[in-house]
Amino acid sequence: MLDLFDYKILNILQKNNLTPQRDVGYEIGLSAAAVQRRIKKMRELGIIEKDITVIDREKIGNNVTILVEIFLDSEKIEQIDALKYEFEKVSEIQQCYYVTGESDFFLVMVVPSMAYYENLTRSIFFGNENIKKFRTIVVMGITKNSLELPLNLFKPHEK
Repeated sequence: MLDLFDYKILNILQKNNLTPQRDVGYEIGLSAAAVQRRIKKMRELGIIEKDITVIDREKIGNNVTILVEIFLDSEKIEQIDALKYEFEKVSEIQQCYYVTGESDFFLVMVVPSMAYYENLTRSIFFGNENIKKFRTIVVMGITKNSLELPLNLFKPHEK
């Protein structure tokens, strides 16, 4: 579905989606119009999901990052789906992973303070009868924070 040019476009855009299409085209050897058509197609196909701005969390006062491991009481699919829906509505939850192993969910949360987080736990975790327990890990420092995907720029038969 994607060719080498598409992968090169994606590689540039995921680093800076405001890169002018003429600059993208110049870098990969296509016209700006060709780049524009390819980007439009990838948006229509859902390959490019959204164009976002990454905000420095500390500069706006959300400087506490918390990892939360969730253990459920019941693993009935209806209850799991209901919990997924609830987690999607909580803006402080940046990432939600439904996982295998001893725990059931792993969350990445960003909050302004531990007091704020404590209040949040009362409504989100303690207020949910299907959450047996949860474990909180407070992040002391962030070494890498990226949403960039590793893109293989070579098709397997081109190695």
